[in-house]
Amino acid sequence: MKLTFRSKLVLSFLVVVLFTGFIGTLVGERLISGGIIQQAQEKVRVDLNSAREIYQSQLDQVKDVVRFTADRFFINSSLLSKEIELNKDELKNIRARENLDIFTVSDKNGNVIFRTRNPTVFGDSQAQDEVVSFVISKNEIIASTVIISREELLKEGDDLAERAHINIIHTPRAKPRPESEELSGMMIKAAAPILNHDGNLLGVLYGGRLLNRNYDIVDKVKETVYQGQVYEGKDIGTATIFQGDLRISTNVKREDGSRAIGTRVSEEVYDQVLVKGLPWIERAFVVNDWYYTAYEPIKNIRGDIIGILYVGILEEKFVDLRWRTLWLFLGITFVGIIIAATISYFLASRVVQPIKHLVLASKRIAGGDLGHRVRLKAKDEIRDLGDAFNFMAASLNERDEQLKEQATQTIMKSERLATIGQLAAGVAHEINNPLGGILSYSHLVLEDTDTEDPRKQNLEKIVIQATRCREIVKGLLDFARQTEPEMSLGDINDMLREALALVEKQAQFHNIEVIKHIDPNPIQVMVDPSQIQQVLINIIMNAAESMAGRGELVLETKKTDGDQALVKITDTGTGIPEDNIEKLFDPFFTTKEVGSGTGLGLAVSYGIVERHKGSIEVSSEVGLGTTFIISLPLYKG
Repeated sequence: MKLTFRSKLVLSFLVVVLFTGFIGTLVGERLISGGIIQQAQEKVRVDLNSAREIYQSQLDQVKDVVRFTADRFFINSSLLSKEIELNKDELKNIRARENLDIFTVSDKNGNVIFRTRNPTVFGDSQAQDEVVSFVISKNEIIASTVIISREELLKEGDDLAERAHINIIHTPRAKPRPESEELSGMMIKAAAPILNHDGNLLGVLYGGRLLNRNYDIVDKVKETVYQGQVYEGKDIGTATIFQGDLRISTNVKREDGSRAIGTRVSEEVYDQVLVKGLPWIERAFVVNDWYYTAYEPIKNIRGDIIGILYVGILEEKFVDLRWRTLWLFLGITFVGIIIAATISYFLASRVVQPIKHLVLASKRIAGGDLGHRVRLKAKDEIRDLGDAFNFMAASLNERDEQLKEQATQTIMKSERLATIGQLAAGVAHEINNPLGGILSYSHLVLEDTDTEDPRKQNLEKIVIQATRCREIVKGLLDFARQTEPEMSLGDINDMLREALALVEKQAQFHNIEVIKHIDPNPIQVMVDPSQIQQVLINIIMNAAESMAGRGELVLETKKTDGDQALVKITDTGTGIPEDNIEKLFDPFFTTKEVGSGTGLGLAVSYGIVERHKGSIEVSSEVGLGTTFIISLPLYKG
């Protein structure tokens, strides 16, 4: 399909806009997407710090309740008097007021004296409990997250064991797990020593809050950090406490809207946090949606990883933001394309208009109107092009005038040559035979005349002039006939040597030094050897005559890169004036004295070379000499 120059310009503009728009959109989308992801990851990192602080505050709260109660006078006196039951109502009130799930007193050996939640069970030993044993051995208060077995939970109350019991729900992307239920529970637990006035250990007071199905911490994180924000009907932020890889407290929702208790963490997070003990701050699949998440391990008093603390921001909001940004960029690009197309159309029109003028002017000049010129108002490269066009048109006009003049001269010359040819033919028929008789009878009379006869000198002049007339007639016949060459393959080097051999024995060559630069390799040409030899002899003889029998004659042959054979003949003669060089090949033009030449030799030579599709060039400088260069086509085989 042929496109106009305007269309190509407009398309070029559009391609540039599309390319830059695409690159800009791609780079912008990458930068913004990267910025959004980085911002989201930084957000959840900060949110995880907030969640950790809230979790730690809950642990500290339990620790403070236990410490303050263990330091109170009534509990010391009760243990000293072994009448703890007198203060059981006070202990129950403290547990209820502080919202503790367990609040228990043991003796200094760890044997339970009184359980505020389940007073009927006592006397069992808690010496193997990691928190209680730490207080017994160190006499210091301790608080930590611990795993409580179902057996121990049952001692505190059936309701606690039931809260801890969680059926494991199949979760996409989770690591395979053989169990179908979890019976143990995870608790934040604190224990403090009960001391007498001397600082001796009387017993241990410990309390705790079971995290299973306790939503106080996760909901406080959600309200504090995310302030209940919702996107497309979904909570923006979520928080979870894991027991191992199992969600035991969470505000992540399942598809039915219920809390996702019993679901599990994805396998990649499992390996990173629970196995390697490293935080995970990255995109992750949570139950049934993608979130930007932050996970970190929860450890017990020994440093063992027993759970995970999690916060996450719904990815859907950021994905939609990225798409909106992308569409915004595409919209800007589309508007840019429309604006660019409009502007480029007008710009292309301004560029194309002067080009149209140039095209129209070119057609007029091609039609013969060489005087036509373009006029452009622009001051740019197009104006330069117009000036160059006008200069070209002027040059063509000037050359056309020159060609017309040359053609006129050539036609006149041709007509003159044709007239001369006709004249020569007539002279040949009308003069040649009588002239022959005159020469014959003159010779006979001259032979019969005595040497002392005064008429003998006049007879000799008659013979000389008649002979000159015969040479003129012969030259005219040669010029008029223009015999077609009889082509044969030959070596131009040999032809030059033979021509030189025919003339170099003449007296006028005795004081001429002949210098030969003849190509050592044969130079094959397809010519008429006799005619080419005639040309060479004519030019060599003219060179000798121009030197008056003294000087240097340089003969050179060579091949050119343009498949031509060159014969160069240079003399050190008087030279030819510049005005006469153009007339050298005209019939009857000669610079020799009257009676010394016919002026037909070079004209005949020029015709011979031209019929061989060659050329003769002349360069000369008065007083220094003349150079003739004969060029003939090489034989190509």
